[in-house]
Amino acid sequence: MIRLYKEFGFEAAHRLPNVPEGHKCQRLHGHSFKVRIDVQGDVDPALGWLVDYAELKEAFDPLHEQLDHHYLNDVPGLENPTSENLAVWIWNRLQPDLPGLVSVEVKETCTTGCIYTGG
Repeated sequence: MIRLYKEFGFEAAHRLPNVPEGHKCQRLHGHSFKVRIDVQGDVDPALGWLVDYAELKEAFDPLHEQLDHHYLNDVPGLENPTSENLAVWIWNRLQPDLPGLVSVEVKETCTTGCIYTGG
């Protein structure tokens, strides 16, 4: 069993509408988001790999188009765009067509983020 990953980045603005009054994240702000997609499975003996990294990029590209340089609160399904909700949103769009998906990691900063593993 092998586990591999590919990382992506995008720039976006958002605000968190459900945090307590006066919380800094209630104000409009932006992040340089990092997303890591992890897949797991058996290596194809003929190819010598689990999946072509280009397939991971191809799967994420439509999501990148929806997220990069956009106001996340306007993206359907991300009206409350926390890292947690963003990770689930990405998972739900990748999982049907990406066999072996085991986790989606979303980082807002270099020291904060979350990992969603499905379910």
